Amino acid sequence: MKLDYTVNTFSKICILSLSLASLLLPISTNAADDIVKMDRIIAIVDKNAITEHELEVKIQTVSNQLTKQGKELPPDDVLRKQILERLIVDDLQLQLAAQRGITVNDTQLDKTISRIAEQNQMGLDEFRSALEGDGISFAQFREDMRNEITISRLKESEINRRVNVSEGEIDNYLTTQENSKDGQQEEFQLANILIRTPQEASPEDIEMARVRVEEVLGLLNDGESFEQVSAKLSDAPNALEGGDMGWRNSGQFPPALFKMLKSMEVGDVSKPVRSPNGFNILKVKDKRLADSTLIVDQTRVRHILMKLNEVVSEQEAKQKMESIKERLDNGDSFEDLARQYSEDGSANSGGGLGWVNPGDTVPEFEKAMDALALEEISEPIRSPFGWHIIQVLERRKQDMTKDAARIKARRAIRARKSEEAYQDWISEIRDRAFVELRLEDDF
Repeated sequence: MKLDYTVNTFSKICILSLSLASLLLPISTNAADDIVKMDRIIAIVDKNAITEHELEVKIQTVSNQLTKQGKELPPDDVLRKQILERLIVDDLQLQLAAQRGITVNDTQLDKTISRIAEQNQMGLDEFRSALEGDGISFAQFREDMRNEITISRLKESEINRRVNVSEGEIDNYLTTQENSKDGQQEEFQLANILIRTPQEASPEDIEMARVRVEEVLGLLNDGESFEQVSAKLSDAPNALEGGDMGWRNSGQFPPALFKMLKSMEVGDVSKPVRSPNGFNILKVKDKRLADSTLIVDQTRVRHILMKLNEVVSEQEAKQKMESIKERLDNGDSFEDLARQYSEDGSANSGGGLGWVNPGDTVPEFEKAMDALALEEISEPIRSPFGWHIIQVLERRKQDMTKDAARIKARRAIRARKSEEAYQDWISEIRDRAFVELRLEDDF
């Protein structure tokens, strides 16, 4: 049976890499050779080390995944470079998450895995057996899932601090749409090859990047597929997936880039486009007109909020919220406790926030809210506003077509700015990290 490991709670997060969680390598007949190989350190990443065994396991995972998707594998040396870079970037993010106290406890992890099993129409034991039947270690699957969720929370936290969409930006976006030829948005299915340059690139850095860009263009002109060139030379995280960016609507591009894409036909490859991250070469895989209707999943929710200040420390606030959660578990009224303890305007209404749309709350709150069943009360969760206890009262699908223009505009602008901010941030942490590679001869 083919398993689906995606989770609605993390629909904005790509966890496809977990759909074939790390496979065990065949056991060699020479045990001594295996021990040496597993113990060999191939990279030092700030305070951590990456072993050759970790790399080989990841290579096998990705190779199996790409093969099942019908994609041609790049040469072995290219595959090793790309996957080692992924491991380095993931490790840096996990180290930063640990420094910031971002963790995923066993209860949260178990709920996520249970939902994955439910999506596959299986009980947890059946799901575990199916994983093991595919040769997938359940323990490694759990650890990979924990890491993916941790990284996604770190990413959301970082992007939330960096990205803001003003009402003026939305107004300008809508004015541009109204002045377009037919007022209807276009969407583009794109692939991208990125040749990265450092944040503060020197003329030498720029020249080196231009040489690599010419190499990319040369291979494409010689008839090599965009996907293969991406796997060989792109610095983007999705290089091994052929640079696939999925569908993007017109509002997610700066005006000059949108104008260029609009003039391109399906299958066309763009000239190099300079961005803060480096040089981008785009391929238009498909085009379509965007659907003008918008049906959103709304949630009626209430919460209890405890803010942090100079008097109340992080630990004190968390302990107090855990005490409130215990009282709720023992049958105390949510409404009464919200009126007594919640430190925002919702206290007067028993913590009620009314019906909220996706994106109305901060990512940490929305993730916790989306993970709850009806009437379920969350554990205390942390957001930029403080500590929350959340309860979902109702869910519904609502036709927001009349409000769709502003909602879609906000989403489009945020998506564009978030992607740029994330790539900038990844470049920053990668450039300032201490990374020592110990497999130079192999590459």
